[in-house]
Amino acid sequence: MNHMDLTDYRVIVTGGASGMGAATVRNYAAAGAQVVSMDINEGQGREVAEAATAQGPGRAEFRRLDVSDAAEVTSRFDEAAELLGGLDVLAHPAAIQRSGDASRVTVEDWDAMFAVNVRGTMLTNQAAHRLMASNQRGSIINFGSISGLRPEAVAPAYSASKGAVHSWTRTAAAAWGADGVRVNAILPAIATPMYDAALERLDEEGRTANYWMNEATIALGHEYGDPDRDLGPVMVFLASEASRFITGQLLPVDGGQTSVR
Repeated sequence: MNHMDLTDYRVIVTGGASGMGAATVRNYAAAGAQVVSMDINEGQGREVAEAATAQGPGRAEFRRLDVSDAAEVTSRFDEAAELLGGLDVLAHPAAIQRSGDASRVTVEDWDAMFAVNVRGTMLTNQAAHRLMASNQRGSIINFGSISGLRPEAVAPAYSASKGAVHSWTRTAAAAWGADGVRVNAILPAIATPMYDAALERLDEEGRTANYWMNEATIALGHEYGDPDRDLGPVMVFLASEASRFITGQLLPVDGGQTSVR
């Protein structure tokens, strides 16, 4: 028996238009899953879903979603579950990142990151749990970050939001284990458009500091991983029966950048 086979698994992926979300859509479809990808970027989201379907053997469809909007999360998840015939997996990479300084971080940046990164995690997880619990089976995969484990002088609001995602993941796992719903979080060091955009906002001094704090600390080659090759198979593992006895964990996929204790 192939415990990594996702044939006919019913999956929602948030943030599916680019980066780690798009790689997750592609890898799930390649493993045979039926996927509904969601993002605020409609054009790119549809392109990713169509390409994943063309590759097969699974299929992907796209729906627009703002993960911070409670009513929209409920309606879109219900639509997806009706389309798929239920829900087995939620992969939740959707997030935003903004740099800043602890002395000058704005209320607007703080609220935006907590709305998307923290409220969005709570809302999507709750919606997924509601759809999974009656079947006594399901896997929710959140996205944390090394930023939520260490001091981040250049990204205070992002760091705080990811720390909250870590705490929520552990709590939800403890609360929903009796319903057969597993909740884990990936802590990735993966090359994405969001990371590239964050680098573009830094000056030369900031980029140098960023290198020594990030790439230089990655044991396997001192560079960020590839979304499809390095992250995608781990997402398949956590969705599949191969990880059926794993929950409440923060799993670094980062080439040895950090250790979670």
